[in-house]
Amino acid sequence: MSSRQASLPSLSLDNVAVMRGNRILLRGLSVAARAGDVIWIRGANGCGKSSLLRLVAGLLTVMSGTIHSEGRMALADENMALDANLTVEAALRFWADLDGASADARHAALTDMDLQNLVHIPVRFLSTGQRKRASIARVLASNADIWLMDEPYNGLDSASCARLDQAIIARVASGGIVLVAAHQPPSINVAHSLILDSQGVAV
Repeated sequence: MSSRQASLPSLSLDNVAVMRGNRILLRGLSVAARAGDVIWIRGANGCGKSSLLRLVAGLLTVMSGTIHSEGRMALADENMALDANLTVEAALRFWADLDGASADARHAALTDMDLQNLVHIPVRFLSTGQRKRASIARVLASNADIWLMDEPYNGLDSASCARLDQAIIARVASGGIVLVAAHQPPSINVAHSLILDSQGVAV
């Protein structure tokens, strides 16, 4: 196997179950993704979409089953993870430096999410939609192999939704994997649409 082949990202969950508190949120869940795949996760509030992404990110513990992944991950969820007292540019640079991302990658992320005119604005002054775009830009700038995106379209206008679609398409075209948890049906071609019922079981 060549070094290029060995570096391709992959993700697999086999018969996974997760418990939070006294409630089982996910059970019997199996899914696999390889380089170039988009997995679109749908379901009602409380069905475990967010928990699934946090589980893949390593922030929750598997009760049963196994998870295997290859590649670096970046998570965008309700926790924006940007310092509110820094400017947009400085806040993104902090994370890009930690991720070892280039200045070009950071600039591309700002451009992709139409944040160029906001780079000198402190994060705390951003509107809800602008904060969402900045949070997404943090993931884009990371150059992570696997993007985990929790309700990324919430709070975005139609133009920003289209920009996000294009960013996802570009990421998988370059060999990445993207998991999107969203209420709405897929707006782009996906490898698999995973629908969870109220018990956290794939249907």
